[in-house]
Amino acid sequence: MNKTIFGTGLFFGLTAVLLGAFGAHGLEEMLDAKAIGTFETGVKYQMYHALFLMILGGFNLLVEERKKLVYYFIVAGVICFSFSIYLLATNELSSFDFKKMALITPIGGALLVTGWILLGIRVFNQNQSN
Repeated sequence: MNKTIFGTGLFFGLTAVLLGAFGAHGLEEMLDAKAIGTFETGVKYQMYHALFLMILGGFNLLVEERKKLVYYFIVAGVICFSFSIYLLATNELSSFDFKKMALITPIGGALLVTGWILLGIRVFNQNQSN
């Protein structure tokens, strides 16, 4: 599981770099500054959580079984939060109105927060039992 967690972090990190470059260079002529800023927010949160996953994958304070649920919340959160932001920021480039899916973004944020809280609870509960 640790390799899966770490590998997912690597994948999210790589795609964050690629999407960041695309946002900065490929979208600058197509979107206004506000939309670019929104896109960059998605990239930042994706990168933060890519690093989170890479650390979690190498984190030895928790047994693998206790990391799984944290991993699932963070992955689902990144997909819902960052990827919905990418779609919303580039909405004007598509014929589909992604604003209809705007509720996915706060759900993704809640999943990310839950992942962080769950990690804290699991670390502190495990340490109390040791």
